[in-house]
Amino acid sequence: MKKAFSLIELMIVIIILGLIAGLVIPNIIGQGEQAKEKLVCVQMKNLKNALDSFKIQEGTYPTTQEGLKALIQNPNPQKYKNYPEGGFLNSNKLPRDPWGHPYIYVNNGGKIDIISLGADGKEGGSGENKDIRLSECQQ
Repeated sequence: MKKAFSLIELMIVIIILGLIAGLVIPNIIGQGEQAKEKLVCVQMKNLKNALDSFKIQEGTYPTTQEGLKALIQNPNPQKYKNYPEGGFLNSNKLPRDPWGHPYIYVNNGGKIDIISLGADGKEGGSGENKDIRLSECQQ
């Protein structure tokens, strides 16, 4: 006599596996976007630390026009005389957000902000396309 699984036993196993997959997969899928949002905050805080070092060294934050590029290259050697030779980042290029877009830097009278435009790279949006600001990361 051959020993094998019956059709009913196989169907029960398939149903159980389907239920498990139905419960687990939705939780895993949402984790990727949450991880990207957390990475944005980590990168923004690192940029903020570099900007704070710039301010300590030079007495002011870079202007909006000088932008984050001022962290890797002296935008005005006559204005920024104490600028360190290697810049303020451990890299010669600026980080990009997890979606591959550049960060936006704004200096509004000494009050600075760093912005990621989200997955779509456009202003506004919701869900994965929402804009993320430094102030949201520091809460």
